[in-house]
Amino acid sequence: MKTRGLALVASLTLVVASLAGCGTTSSTSSKSSSSSKSRSSKKTEVTSGASKTQYSTMKDLKSKYDVVIIGAGGAGMSAALAAKEKGLKPVILEKMPVAGGNTLKASSGMNASETKVQKKAGIKDSNEKFYQETLTGGHGTNDKAMLRFFVDHSASAVDWLDGMGIKLTNLTITGGMSVKRTHRPADGSAVGGYLVNGLLKNVKKNSIPIYVNADVTKINEKAGKVNGVKVKFNQDKTKTISSKAVIVTTGGFGASKAMIKQYRPDLSKYVTTNQAGSTGDGIKMITDLGGYTVDMDKIQIHPTVYQKPPYLVGEAVRGEGGILVNTAGDRFTNEMGTRDVVSAAINKQPDQYAYVLFDGGVKQRVTAINQYEKKGMVESAATLSDLAKKLNVPSAELEKTVATWNDDVKAKKDSQYDRTTGMDNQLNTPKYYAIKIAPGIHYTMGGVKINPQTEVLKKSGQAIPGLYAAGEVTGGLHGDNRIGGNSVAEIVIFGRQAGTQVAKYVK
Repeated sequence: MKTRGLALVASLTLVVASLAGCGTTSSTSSKSSSSSKSRSSKKTEVTSGASKTQYSTMKDLKSKYDVVIIGAGGAGMSAALAAKEKGLKPVILEKMPVAGGNTLKASSGMNASETKVQKKAGIKDSNEKFYQETLTGGHGTNDKAMLRFFVDHSASAVDWLDGMGIKLTNLTITGGMSVKRTHRPADGSAVGGYLVNGLLKNVKKNSIPIYVNADVTKINEKAGKVNGVKVKFNQDKTKTISSKAVIVTTGGFGASKAMIKQYRPDLSKYVTTNQAGSTGDGIKMITDLGGYTVDMDKIQIHPTVYQKPPYLVGEAVRGEGGILVNTAGDRFTNEMGTRDVVSAAINKQPDQYAYVLFDGGVKQRVTAINQYEKKGMVESAATLSDLAKKLNVPSAELEKTVATWNDDVKAKKDSQYDRTTGMDNQLNTPKYYAIKIAPGIHYTMGGVKINPQTEVLKKSGQAIPGLYAAGEVTGGLHGDNRIGGNSVAEIVIFGRQAGTQVAKYVK
């Protein structure tokens, strides 16, 4: 765990720095105390405000809680807050050195229908439309009971977050959707860091203990009922914590090369956008107890991934007007198609890569682009001709492509690929920008089977008493292909549901 933990610390430095009031890591292994002190002091310098805050410390650890939540991403923290609301005493255990998980990497936003935010913006939407478009996006293979609960509880989930001061009041659109239902922070920034920051503040406000460097290795059961976990702290001390129930929110397996090779060997050479902790641990622990998996070969490739180092370029860039061009300077697909379709189109290009092209207007509307610039991912120039030279793309062809696109935006009709969304603004505001991208592993649709009450099921259809799961560790909701913005909705909706259902079970 030490190696993956340190790797993540480096990649999350900027995000952790923004979490003042929400946590620092507990000590690393006593087996390397001198080196850990050195690393700690360096990290304090870099993360500044994070050093003023704390996660829970070992002296406060209890041997028993009402519910143990494994994983401190968006689903885990949502579950803990919902359980606390219902009067339970939860604890969150996170194997990585910081909370957040893959949620920290979420970019575009949270999908929801019939929300107050949409109504205020004059957007006409319906749960039925959201349901049908998600079903179409998943090629009709979605678990329909899960999808119905998901859609019908999406608006109340946005309200629930709003009540905690986590306000997603800015709307954009993602591929496969027909209306703006992707909710994001007011300034258009990436949803992940903002959501994690807000959830952590509420976890602290509600005095919910949260332990990092806490690697759960086994879910315990007695007489057929789950009754706690075995957990190794700081790669050193193993303890048994008893509880009346366990909620597994450990995420998917997109960072496990072994599992990717097992289920989709054809994808084994792809880069991954997943954080280092997404290694399928929860799936393994649940199947050891008799739970079963579905859709494990359904692994999502995201079309727009900066390759070295791998970093997701969020769908909002296209949703706010960006286009894709190849090395000839031409568009080659409907950029707002579903992720599987757009990825396939990029892979058909001669060099199997493309550029996300956008202007100063898109940059202003999608502030996550500032982060891409800081990472050195973005090429820019005052004119399209100068940008073309930097990209080694024919300048006349690139200028012609953009001119045609701008005419189509003005006419509200894509003359080339029948794109109908993300066409509100022309690309005519200097500077001009491009990011070189290719597909990468982004999300695992498969996982353990649950019902809409988030109970973990056996193949017989029976629930495992006291065992619940939510988020990317579960499978079935998204079918063959996940719609952008639905994963953030899933972790909040089903994380909240898990906490609520556990309270009913415990009481």
